[in-house]
Amino acid sequence: MKTRILSLVMIMGLSSITLFAKSDKTEKFEVAGNCGMCKTRIEKATNSVDGVSSADWDKETKIIEVSYNPEKTDIHKIHQAIAKSGHDTKMHKATNEAYDKLPGCCKYDRMGKETASGCSGCSGGQTAQGTTSHQH
Repeated sequence: MKTRILSLVMIMGLSSITLFAKSDKTEKFEVAGNCGMCKTRIEKATNSVDGVSSADWDKETKIIEVSYNPEKTDIHKIHQAIAKSGHDTKMHKATNEAYDKLPGCCKYDRMGKETASGCSGCSGGQTAQGTTSHQH
């Protein structure tokens, strides 16, 4: 009888742990790049972030799928790590210095005109609606 009760308590305890375990969050977003070397670099930078469990960048679509533990990291840290490796994302741009270190085959058309080292396209111009063309 004691064995049954103990077994039941253990099963209930393990069940509750499983119910409260957080699952990884998966995000997809665009990362600029061109080739297999870019794929290796982007995935290595992404996987270097503590809490990232997987990263897969598709060179045709330029989309990376990242699974990570939101209790250990956040999407901004992942974007920052990718940008530090020389690749632009919509959230964080690589510095010109990081981009310039890329091999020739990995040079891509930069996303937008703004980079982390400054806004090269900001001339104070306005759109027809009277607003600037981008935000800082």
